Amino acid sequence: MSSCVELGYRSSAMLGCRSSRLLLVPAVLRGSVRFRCVLDQLPSSLGTAITSGNAIVAAAAAAGSDTAHAAVTSALAHVAVTAVAIASGACLSTKVDFLWPRVEEQPDILLLEGVDVTGYPIFNDEKVRKAIAFATKAHVGQSRKTGEPYVTHCIHTGKILAALVPTSGQRAVDTVVAGILHDVIDDTFENLTSIEKEFGDDVAHLVAGVSKLSYINQASNLRVMLLGMVDDPRVVLIKLADRLHNMRTIYALSLPKAQAVAQETLAVWCSLASRLGVWALKAELEDLCFAVLQPETFRKLRSELASMWDPSNNVKSLRRLSTRASFLVPLDDSDTISNHDWPLSADEQRENMRDLLQAVLPFDMLLDRKKRTSFLNKLRKCSEAPETKPKVVGDAAIALASLAVCEEALERELLISTSYIPGMEVTLSSRLKSLYSIYCKMKRKDVGIRQVYDARALRVIVGDKNGTLHGPAVKCCYSLLDIVHRLWTPIDGEFDDYIVNPKPSGYQSLHTAVHGPDSSPLEVQIRTQRMHEHAEFGLAAHWLYKENKFEQTSTIDSKIGASSYQSKSLEDGEYIQDEDPWKYNSIKVGHPVLRIEGSQLLAAVIVRVDKGGRELLVAVSFGMEASETVSERRLFFQKERWEAYARLYKKVSDQWWFAPGHGDWSTCLEKYTLCRDGIFHKQDQFQRLLPTFIQVIDLTEQEEAEYWMVVSAVFEGKQILSVPSSSSYSEKSGLEDGINNKVHLLRTMLQWEEQMRHGSSMGERKHVASTYSGSNPITPGEVVIIRWPHGEIMRMRSGSTAADAARRIGLEGKLVLVNGQLVLPHTKLKDGDIVEVRG
Repeated sequence: MSSCVELGYRSSAMLGCRSSRLLLVPAVLRGSVRFRCVLDQLPSSLGTAITSGNAIVAAAAAAGSDTAHAAVTSALAHVAVTAVAIASGACLSTKVDFLWPRVEEQPDILLLEGVDVTGYPIFNDEKVRKAIAFATKAHVGQSRKTGEPYVTHCIHTGKILAALVPTSGQRAVDTVVAGILHDVIDDTFENLTSIEKEFGDDVAHLVAGVSKLSYINQASNLRVMLLGMVDDPRVVLIKLADRLHNMRTIYALSLPKAQAVAQETLAVWCSLASRLGVWALKAELEDLCFAVLQPETFRKLRSELASMWDPSNNVKSLRRLSTRASFLVPLDDSDTISNHDWPLSADEQRENMRDLLQAVLPFDMLLDRKKRTSFLNKLRKCSEAPETKPKVVGDAAIALASLAVCEEALERELLISTSYIPGMEVTLSSRLKSLYSIYCKMKRKDVGIRQVYDARALRVIVGDKNGTLHGPAVKCCYSLLDIVHRLWTPIDGEFDDYIVNPKPSGYQSLHTAVHGPDSSPLEVQIRTQRMHEHAEFGLAAHWLYKENKFEQTSTIDSKIGASSYQSKSLEDGEYIQDEDPWKYNSIKVGHPVLRIEGSQLLAAVIVRVDKGGRELLVAVSFGMEASETVSERRLFFQKERWEAYARLYKKVSDQWWFAPGHGDWSTCLEKYTLCRDGIFHKQDQFQRLLPTFIQVIDLTEQEEAEYWMVVSAVFEGKQILSVPSSSSYSEKSGLEDGINNKVHLLRTMLQWEEQMRHGSSMGERKHVASTYSGSNPITPGEVVIIRWPHGEIMRMRSGSTAADAARRIGLEGKLVLVNGQLVLPHTKLKDGDIVEVRG
């Protein structure tokens, strides 16, 4: 039996002890809380672990208190935990890793040219320091409109990049160096030759690429610029970092100029960041634009969220929140970006704009728990000063503090839980949805702010040892889901299983909305590390996390069609849910499902459908563990899995099992009922609903055809032929990861180009996109294809055919494959096609 006592130190963390000799040891990894279940040996002597001197010193440091009383109180709690652990027979650790660093472990403040870069180890790199000195000399005498030396902008750009890249590695260092030097060749007398001589070819290439992107708003050059990005998306990352810092200081511009820059940023750079998957940076950019373009709506949303999340407010005050989205005004209405929202005085305009921009939380603060605490402490000190902080900034602090409360509540529950799988690492972090995304969601669904359940979210990431423990990690995800639902009350109908049923983009995660500690909605996202990297890092960042090439994602290119533009975003908070009130009304007998009980995932099939699909009789195979394959079902090796489901279905049919409880030692029929939470729950013999539930596997048209072909073959006793696969050409041909990712990035850029030329699908951006496309959108007179297996990008005139491509390569008359399929010579090529000519 697990026994724990709450420790009295600052993070309110708890030491979890288990009779199975497992110990959850908390630690901090880049601002996120990480736990690990580890096996530990009982020490021969416990005296050194719990001596009063050591305990009191540790407690005093952890509590951050100068009083002996606080230290003694915390030390007694520490000793109590030890005593309980001994009594329960649990293991002990001679070292406790505190969730917050001790005072003596806090890093020294690091200021470079007046910019605080504390907590960014990459700024200790000799090459980075050399770049700062080079930029300082090149920009000497130059100032920004804020009055600061120009070099501070260069360092801030590098600092933003440092939050997005690894802390070491040559590619990461070169990216930060190029960010620091990005304006040197445009704004000083230095040139690329001097940069190449001092910092190497890679840095010079990146700086040149960023300089070219300055002309991206010219529609005639758009394609040339985009093709330049494909070889190295770090160029775009640097430009996004540059624009982000410019937006953080946009208060220095006049209001009309600031609004024009915000419009351009929202239409072009936020859209591009979304395409590349740099979600955290995109969210901050959107909110900065939102604060400039709709200041009063921004204030109102920030205020209402603060009222909802402030623990000091009475619950009844929540009724005063807007219940509909009627107070929202379309962003493309001319009056919303006029001066009527702002005071008449230019100085007052600047001051108010600065207050609003300060209420936009920097994305790197949400990534680092220590930075978040430091920010909150500074705000508290400001509130104690004679001049109080602006209300909108205080509201932002309340939102940030509410995240900390939710995170620590879940943290304590995870530390005392007995449901962990030994050896798994769990990382806990949090995020706030951008106000602009909340604004768009309220408009789109015409709902009030309390119906935006993902306005704040906790993320629970399960380590999978680079995919080697992916099966156990998937099991742990469902175990953690059970823990969350026991801690907080789930909101009916707000559970989504994107692990079993990934989004078209390949995104995988468990999403559940609950009533948090303050009774307000809170979303919890649970996924494995591999799923998280695919969802969070984006195309550009992936290039940084692998020195040579980044690993191939399993689902991102599962559909190879060159024109397969997906309007749904990869970002976990931006999906549009199915509006169909009953999505399984056409479910068939024999359809595969997944049975989930805690961390146990079993394969099952539907054998009877009752009450219009609201009651299901399911055959469960206790010998078909599904955790290893559940997250891989979109891959090309499907035949074995479909065959296992088909044989289970045939077994039930042959045995004439037709009622709950029928079966044998390995198979059992169970009844499931659709409940108010939108989930099919198991029903026992007394008609009681149990926590065990099933997840219906959504099949694409191609998968459904493959599955029923296998079922038919099994029932007829025929040999199962190879299943035609819809997998990507790269998977079938063994395409190298680097070329595969180049293909994906090219198609992403071409889709974004089309969006810019023809206008965005979102009304808020249409009027801005027209600035880039003109009144008559320009249709490029060419197609861009990729030659296999060299990865060469070829530009050909519109209307070119497969035969033209063969002629261009010098292999006229030879067989041509487009996207892995043999085609006729007159087949027209499209943007993003992969062309192979076989000699």
